[in-house]
Amino acid sequence: MNAKADYQLDPADGGALRFTGNLSLATLGDLPERLDREDASIKRIDLSQVERIDTVGAWLVHRFAARNDAAIEGLNENQRNLVDKVVEADQPVAMRPKPISPFARVAGEVGDAVVTAMKTLYGLLGFMGATVLAGLAVLRHPRRFRFNAVVHEFETVGVSALAIIGLMSFLIGIVIAQQGAVQLRQFGAEVFTINLVGRLTLRELGVLMTAIMVAGRSGSAFAAQLGTMKLTEEIDAMRVIGVSPMEALVVPRTIAAVTLMPLLGFYSSLIAMIGGCFLAAVSLGIPPVTFIARIREVVPITDLYVGLIKAPVFGAIIAIAGCFQGMQVKSDAEQVGLRTTAAVVQAIFLVIVLDAFFAVFFTWIGWD
Repeated sequence: MNAKADYQLDPADGGALRFTGNLSLATLGDLPERLDREDASIKRIDLSQVERIDTVGAWLVHRFAARNDAAIEGLNENQRNLVDKVVEADQPVAMRPKPISPFARVAGEVGDAVVTAMKTLYGLLGFMGATVLAGLAVLRHPRRFRFNAVVHEFETVGVSALAIIGLMSFLIGIVIAQQGAVQLRQFGAEVFTINLVGRLTLRELGVLMTAIMVAGRSGSAFAAQLGTMKLTEEIDAMRVIGVSPMEALVVPRTIAAVTLMPLLGFYSSLIAMIGGCFLAAVSLGIPPVTFIARIREVVPITDLYVGLIKAPVFGAIIAIAGCFQGMQVKSDAEQVGLRTTAAVVQAIFLVIVLDAFFAVFFTWIGWD
Protein backbone atom coordinates (compact mmCIF):
# COMPACT_ATOMS: atom_id res chain seq x y z
CA MET A 1 0.00 0.00 0.00
CA ASN A 2 1.33 3.45 -0.90
CA ALA A 3 2.44 5.53 2.07
CA LYS A 4 0.80 8.85 2.78
CA ALA A 5 2.65 11.91 1.52
CA ASP A 6 4.87 13.59 4.06
CA TYR A 7 8.10 15.58 4.32
CA GLN A 8 11.09 15.97 6.62
CA LEU A 9 13.27 18.99 7.28
CA ASP A 10 17.04 18.60 7.52
CA PRO A 11 18.54 21.99 8.53
CA ALA A 12 21.96 20.42 8.86
CA ASP A 13 21.99 19.48 5.17
CA GLY A 14 21.96 23.05 3.87
CA GLY A 15 18.25 23.58 4.51
CA ALA A 16 17.00 20.49 2.66
CA LEU A 17 13.39 19.30 2.62
CA ARG A 18 12.79 15.64 1.75
CA PHE A 19 9.41 14.45 0.53
CA THR A 20 8.41 10.86 1.26
CA GLY A 21 5.54 8.59 0.40
CA ASN A 22 3.05 8.99 -2.43
CA LEU A 23 2.64 12.55 -3.77
CA SER A 24 -0.72 11.86 -5.40
CA LEU A 25 -4.03 13.65 -4.97
CA ALA A 26 -5.56 10.80 -2.99
CA THR A 27 -2.74 10.68 -0.41
CA LEU A 28 -1.79 14.34 0.01
CA GLY A 29 -4.06 14.91 2.99
CA ASP A 30 -3.12 18.10 4.86
CA LEU A 31 0.31 18.33 3.21
CA PRO A 32 -0.50 21.54 1.22
CA GLU A 33 -1.64 23.37 4.39
CA ARG A 34 1.44 22.27 6.31
CA LEU A 35 3.73 23.43 3.50
CA ASP A 36 1.98 26.82 3.44
CA ARG A 37 2.75 27.23 7.15
CA GLU A 38 6.39 26.19 6.72
CA ASP A 39 8.66 29.21 7.29
CA ALA A 40 12.05 27.50 7.46
CA SER A 41 14.74 28.49 4.98
CA ILE A 42 14.66 25.81 2.28
CA LYS A 43 17.42 25.64 -0.36
CA ARG A 44 16.94 22.13 -1.73
CA ILE A 45 13.96 19.84 -2.25
CA ASP A 46 14.78 16.14 -2.40
CA LEU A 47 12.29 13.79 -4.11
CA SER A 48 14.50 10.68 -4.16
CA GLN A 49 12.30 8.92 -1.53
CA VAL A 50 8.98 9.67 -3.28
CA GLU A 51 7.23 6.48 -4.39
CA ARG A 52 4.84 8.09 -6.87
CA ILE A 53 3.95 11.59 -8.03
CA ASP A 54 1.07 12.87 -10.18
CA THR A 55 0.29 16.26 -11.73
CA VAL A 56 -1.19 17.66 -8.50
CA GLY A 57 1.87 16.56 -6.51
CA ALA A 58 4.23 17.98 -9.13
CA TRP A 59 2.35 21.29 -9.03
CA LEU A 60 2.57 21.33 -5.20
CA VAL A 61 6.33 20.73 -5.28
CA HIS A 62 6.89 23.31 -8.03
CA ARG A 63 4.87 25.97 -6.23
CA PHE A 64 6.75 25.39 -2.96
CA ALA A 65 10.11 25.42 -4.77
CA ALA A 66 9.26 28.64 -6.59
CA ARG A 67 8.15 30.35 -3.39
CA ASN A 68 11.37 29.45 -1.57
CA ASP A 69 13.69 29.72 -4.58
CA ALA A 70 14.78 26.12 -3.94
CA ALA A 71 16.26 23.57 -6.32
CA ILE A 72 14.43 20.29 -6.98
CA GLU A 73 16.60 17.17 -6.83
CA GLY A 74 16.28 13.39 -6.83
CA LEU A 75 13.92 13.02 -9.77
CA ASN A 76 13.97 10.10 -12.15
CA GLU A 77 13.39 10.63 -15.86
CA ASN A 78 9.58 10.31 -15.80
CA GLN A 79 9.24 12.52 -12.74
CA ARG A 80 11.53 15.13 -14.33
CA ASN A 81 9.36 15.19 -17.48
CA LEU A 82 6.22 15.66 -15.41
CA VAL A 83 7.70 18.51 -13.37
CA ASP A 84 9.03 20.18 -16.53
CA LYS A 85 5.54 20.09 -18.06
CA VAL A 86 4.09 21.65 -14.92
CA VAL A 87 6.75 24.37 -14.99
CA GLU A 88 5.95 25.13 -18.67
CA ALA A 89 2.25 25.40 -17.85
CA ASP A 90 2.89 27.85 -15.03
CA GLN A 91 2.40 30.97 -17.13
CA PRO A 92 0.46 34.12 -16.26
CA VAL A 93 -2.99 34.21 -17.83
CA ALA A 94 -3.85 37.44 -19.61
CA MET A 95 -7.42 38.16 -18.57
CA ARG A 96 -7.74 40.90 -21.15
CA PRO A 97 -6.01 41.18 -24.52
CA LYS A 98 -3.39 43.82 -24.80
CA PRO A 99 -4.78 47.05 -26.23
CA ILE A 100 -4.06 47.54 -29.94
CA SER A 101 -4.07 50.91 -31.59
CA PRO A 102 -6.83 51.49 -34.18
CA PHE A 103 -4.24 51.95 -36.92
CA ALA A 104 -2.54 48.62 -36.13
CA ARG A 105 -5.89 46.83 -35.98
CA VAL A 106 -7.06 48.23 -39.31
CA ALA A 107 -3.68 47.52 -40.90
CA GLY A 108 -3.82 43.95 -39.62
CA GLU A 109 -7.32 43.40 -40.96
CA VAL A 110 -6.33 44.82 -44.34
CA GLY A 111 -3.27 42.61 -44.42
CA ASP A 112 -5.30 39.52 -43.53
CA ALA A 113 -7.83 40.38 -46.22
CA VAL A 114 -5.10 40.79 -48.84
CA VAL A 115 -3.49 37.46 -47.91
CA THR A 116 -6.87 35.71 -48.02
CA ALA A 117 -7.67 37.27 -51.40
CA MET A 118 -4.33 36.17 -52.85
CA LYS A 119 -4.78 32.63 -51.56
CA THR A 120 -8.29 32.50 -53.00
CA LEU A 121 -7.10 33.83 -56.36
CA TYR A 122 -4.32 31.26 -56.42
CA GLY A 123 -6.78 28.47 -55.64
CA LEU A 124 -9.23 29.78 -58.24
CA LEU A 125 -6.54 29.80 -60.93
CA GLY A 126 -5.54 26.27 -60.00
CA PHE A 127 -9.16 25.13 -60.14
CA MET A 128 -9.56 26.80 -63.53
CA GLY A 129 -6.57 24.84 -64.79
CA ALA A 130 -8.04 21.61 -63.41
CA THR A 131 -11.32 22.37 -65.17
CA VAL A 132 -9.53 22.91 -68.49
CA LEU A 133 -7.63 19.64 -68.09
CA ALA A 134 -10.86 17.81 -67.26
CA GLY A 135 -12.50 19.30 -70.37
CA LEU A 136 -9.57 18.18 -72.53
CA ALA A 137 -9.83 14.69 -71.04
CA VAL A 138 -13.50 14.58 -72.01
CA LEU A 139 -12.60 15.68 -75.54
CA ARG A 140 -10.05 12.87 -75.80
CA HIS A 141 -12.61 10.35 -74.50
CA PRO A 142 -16.02 11.47 -75.85
CA ARG A 143 -17.79 8.54 -74.24
CA ARG A 144 -17.18 10.18 -70.86
CA PHE A 145 -19.12 13.28 -71.93
CA ARG A 146 -22.31 13.55 -69.82
CA PHE A 147 -24.88 14.82 -72.27
CA ASN A 148 -27.85 14.49 -69.90
CA ALA A 149 -26.08 16.49 -67.20
CA VAL A 150 -25.27 19.28 -69.66
CA VAL A 151 -28.88 19.44 -70.89
CA HIS A 152 -30.11 19.59 -67.29
CA GLU A 153 -27.76 22.48 -66.57
CA PHE A 154 -28.99 24.20 -69.76
CA GLU A 155 -32.43 24.24 -68.21
CA THR A 156 -31.14 25.41 -64.84
CA VAL A 157 -28.89 28.18 -66.18
CA GLY A 158 -30.88 29.28 -69.21
CA VAL A 159 -34.52 28.29 -69.56
CA SER A 160 -35.42 28.86 -65.90
CA ALA A 161 -33.77 32.29 -65.98
CA LEU A 162 -35.58 33.67 -69.02
CA ALA A 163 -38.49 35.19 -67.11
CA ILE A 164 -36.50 37.02 -64.43
CA ILE A 165 -33.82 38.20 -66.88
CA GLY A 166 -36.50 39.40 -69.30
CA LEU A 167 -38.31 41.39 -66.60
CA MET A 168 -35.08 42.86 -65.29
CA SER A 169 -33.89 43.83 -68.78
CA PHE A 170 -37.23 45.39 -69.73
CA LEU A 171 -37.18 47.59 -66.63
CA ILE A 172 -33.53 48.52 -67.14
CA GLY A 173 -34.33 49.58 -70.71
CA ILE A 174 -37.13 51.80 -69.41
CA VAL A 175 -34.87 53.33 -66.76
CA ILE A 176 -32.05 54.06 -69.24
CA ALA A 177 -34.47 55.64 -71.72
CA GLN A 178 -36.23 57.70 -69.07
CA GLN A 179 -33.07 59.04 -67.44
CA GLY A 180 -31.43 59.68 -70.80
CA ALA A 181 -34.49 61.54 -72.07
CA VAL A 182 -34.58 63.75 -68.97
CA GLN A 183 -30.97 64.83 -69.46
CA LEU A 184 -31.09 65.16 -73.26
CA ARG A 185 -34.30 67.18 -73.17
CA GLN A 186 -32.26 70.09 -71.83
CA PHE A 187 -30.51 70.26 -75.21
CA GLY A 188 -33.51 69.38 -77.35
CA ALA A 189 -31.87 66.07 -78.29
CA GLU A 190 -34.40 63.51 -77.06
CA VAL A 191 -33.92 61.51 -80.24
CA PHE A 192 -30.43 60.55 -79.07
CA THR A 193 -32.08 58.52 -76.32
CA ILE A 194 -32.29 55.77 -78.94
CA ASN A 195 -28.50 55.87 -79.37
CA LEU A 196 -28.05 55.63 -75.60
CA VAL A 197 -30.39 52.69 -75.19
CA GLY A 198 -29.08 50.75 -78.19
CA ARG A 199 -25.36 51.08 -77.56
CA LEU A 200 -25.46 50.80 -73.78
CA THR A 201 -27.59 47.66 -73.70
CA LEU A 202 -25.81 45.80 -76.51
CA ARG A 203 -22.29 46.73 -75.48
CA GLU A 204 -22.41 46.78 -71.69
CA LEU A 205 -25.50 46.49 -69.56
CA GLY A 206 -27.21 43.62 -71.35
CA VAL A 207 -24.34 41.19 -70.80
CA LEU A 208 -23.22 42.67 -67.47
CA MET A 209 -26.63 42.58 -65.78
CA THR A 210 -27.22 39.10 -67.16
CA ALA A 211 -23.91 37.95 -65.71
CA ILE A 212 -24.82 39.40 -62.31
CA MET A 213 -28.20 37.68 -62.42
CA VAL A 214 -26.67 34.35 -63.48
CA ALA A 215 -24.07 34.66 -60.72
CA GLY A 216 -26.84 35.18 -58.18
CA ARG A 217 -28.95 32.30 -59.49
CA SER A 218 -26.69 29.69 -61.02
CA GLY A 219 -23.36 30.48 -59.33
CA SER A 220 -24.95 30.20 -55.90
CA ALA A 221 -26.77 27.01 -56.96
CA PHE A 222 -23.51 25.44 -58.14
CA ALA A 223 -21.79 26.25 -54.85
CA ALA A 224 -24.69 24.97 -52.74
CA GLN A 225 -25.10 21.76 -54.75
CA LEU A 226 -21.42 20.82 -54.74
CA GLY A 227 -21.02 21.95 -51.12
CA THR A 228 -23.86 19.69 -50.00
CA MET A 229 -22.42 16.79 -51.99
CA LYS A 230 -19.04 17.40 -50.40
CA LEU A 231 -20.60 17.52 -46.94
CA THR A 232 -22.49 14.24 -47.44
CA GLU A 233 -19.33 12.62 -48.87
CA GLU A 234 -20.96 11.94 -52.24
CA ILE A 235 -17.93 13.42 -54.02
CA ASP A 236 -15.60 11.12 -52.06
CA ALA A 237 -17.80 8.20 -53.03
CA MET A 238 -17.52 9.20 -56.69
CA ARG A 239 -13.73 9.15 -56.44
CA VAL A 240 -13.84 5.72 -54.77
CA ILE A 241 -15.81 4.19 -57.66
CA GLY A 242 -13.49 5.79 -60.22
CA VAL A 243 -15.62 8.73 -61.39
CA SER A 244 -13.88 12.09 -61.69
CA PRO A 245 -15.90 14.82 -59.91
CA MET A 246 -14.35 17.42 -62.23
CA GLU A 247 -15.64 15.61 -65.32
CA ALA A 248 -19.00 14.63 -63.84
CA LEU A 249 -19.91 17.79 -61.93
CA VAL A 250 -17.76 20.77 -62.90
CA VAL A 251 -17.37 20.37 -66.67
CA PRO A 252 -21.15 20.09 -67.44
CA ARG A 253 -21.90 23.21 -65.38
CA THR A 254 -19.07 25.14 -67.02
CA ILE A 255 -20.15 24.12 -70.53
CA ALA A 256 -23.73 25.16 -69.78
CA ALA A 257 -22.72 28.57 -68.43
CA VAL A 258 -20.26 29.28 -71.28
CA THR A 259 -22.75 28.23 -73.95
CA LEU A 260 -25.82 29.98 -72.62
CA MET A 261 -24.33 33.28 -71.46
CA PRO A 262 -24.05 34.72 -75.05
CA LEU A 263 -27.66 33.70 -75.74
CA LEU A 264 -28.92 35.14 -72.47
CA GLY A 265 -26.89 38.33 -72.99
CA PHE A 266 -28.31 38.84 -76.49
CA TYR A 267 -31.82 38.09 -75.21
CA SER A 268 -31.34 40.58 -72.38
CA SER A 269 -30.16 43.29 -74.79
CA LEU A 270 -33.17 42.78 -77.06
CA ILE A 271 -35.63 42.95 -74.16
CA ALA A 272 -33.90 46.08 -72.81
CA MET A 273 -34.23 47.74 -76.21
CA ILE A 274 -37.91 46.78 -76.27
CA GLY A 275 -38.27 48.47 -72.87
CA GLY A 276 -36.53 51.58 -74.23
CA CYS A 277 -38.77 51.50 -77.30
CA PHE A 278 -41.84 51.31 -75.08
CA LEU A 279 -40.73 54.32 -73.02
CA ALA A 280 -39.81 56.27 -76.17
CA ALA A 281 -43.25 55.61 -77.65
CA VAL A 282 -45.14 56.50 -74.48
CA SER A 283 -43.09 59.43 -73.20
CA LEU A 284 -41.27 60.88 -76.22
CA GLY A 285 -43.76 60.12 -78.96
CA ILE A 286 -41.19 58.18 -81.03
CA PRO A 287 -42.98 55.37 -82.89
CA PRO A 288 -41.48 51.85 -82.76
CA VAL A 289 -40.71 51.90 -86.51
CA THR A 290 -38.58 55.02 -86.08
CA PHE A 291 -36.93 53.55 -83.01
CA ILE A 292 -35.93 50.36 -84.86
CA ALA A 293 -34.71 52.25 -87.91
CA ARG A 294 -32.62 54.56 -85.73
CA ILE A 295 -31.14 51.57 -83.88
CA ARG A 296 -30.02 50.07 -87.18
CA GLU A 297 -28.35 53.33 -88.16
CA VAL A 298 -26.51 54.27 -84.98
CA VAL A 299 -25.53 50.97 -83.37
CA PRO A 300 -22.43 49.45 -85.01
CA ILE A 301 -22.17 45.70 -85.38
CA THR A 302 -19.01 45.81 -83.23
CA ASP A 303 -21.20 46.54 -80.20
CA LEU A 304 -22.89 43.20 -80.73
CA TYR A 305 -19.52 41.51 -81.14
CA VAL A 306 -18.27 43.06 -77.90
CA GLY A 307 -21.20 41.65 -75.96
CA LEU A 308 -20.93 38.21 -77.54
CA ILE A 309 -17.19 38.00 -76.85
CA LYS A 310 -17.51 39.00 -73.21
CA ALA A 311 -20.46 36.74 -72.43
CA PRO A 312 -18.75 33.30 -72.55
CA VAL A 313 -15.84 34.59 -70.48
CA PHE A 314 -18.27 35.82 -67.84
CA GLY A 315 -20.06 32.47 -67.94
CA ALA A 316 -16.82 30.57 -67.37
CA ILE A 317 -15.87 32.81 -64.44
CA ILE A 318 -19.29 32.36 -62.81
CA ALA A 319 -19.31 28.58 -63.19
CA ILE A 320 -15.72 28.10 -62.02
CA ALA A 321 -16.13 30.42 -59.02
CA GLY A 322 -19.33 28.64 -57.96
CA CYS A 323 -17.88 25.14 -58.35
CA PHE A 324 -14.60 26.13 -56.69
CA GLN A 325 -16.32 27.45 -53.59
CA GLY A 326 -18.61 24.43 -53.44
CA MET A 327 -15.62 22.08 -53.49
CA GLN A 328 -14.05 23.99 -50.56
CA VAL A 329 -16.81 22.97 -48.10
CA LYS A 330 -15.25 20.77 -45.40
CA SER A 331 -16.74 20.75 -41.92
CA ASP A 332 -20.40 21.62 -41.33
CA ALA A 333 -23.60 22.94 -42.88
CA GLU A 334 -22.66 26.53 -42.04
CA GLN A 335 -19.81 26.22 -44.53
CA VAL A 336 -22.33 25.69 -47.34
CA GLY A 337 -23.93 29.08 -46.69
CA LEU A 338 -20.59 30.86 -46.31
CA ARG A 339 -19.16 29.33 -49.48
CA THR A 340 -22.34 30.09 -51.44
CA THR A 341 -22.12 33.74 -50.42
CA ALA A 342 -18.42 33.82 -51.29
CA ALA A 343 -19.14 32.30 -54.72
CA VAL A 344 -21.66 35.03 -55.61
CA VAL A 345 -19.46 37.86 -54.32
CA GLN A 346 -16.34 36.58 -56.09
CA ALA A 347 -18.16 35.94 -59.35
CA ILE A 348 -19.72 39.41 -59.45
CA PHE A 349 -16.43 41.06 -58.48
CA LEU A 350 -14.43 39.21 -61.14
CA VAL A 351 -17.09 39.90 -63.79
CA ILE A 352 -16.95 43.64 -63.11
CA VAL A 353 -13.13 43.64 -63.09
CA LEU A 354 -13.01 41.76 -66.39
CA ASP A 355 -15.63 44.06 -67.85
CA ALA A 356 -13.39 47.02 -67.07
CA PHE A 357 -10.46 45.30 -68.81
CA PHE A 358 -12.64 44.49 -71.80
CA ALA A 359 -13.80 48.11 -72.03
CA VAL A 360 -10.21 49.36 -72.19
CA PHE A 361 -9.15 46.62 -74.61
CA PHE A 362 -11.96 47.12 -77.13
CA THR A 363 -11.44 50.88 -77.07
CA TRP A 364 -7.72 50.29 -77.67
CA ILE A 365 -8.39 48.15 -80.78
CA GLY A 366 -10.82 50.73 -82.15
CA TRP A 367 -14.17 49.14 -81.29
CA ASP A 368 -15.50 52.24 -79.59
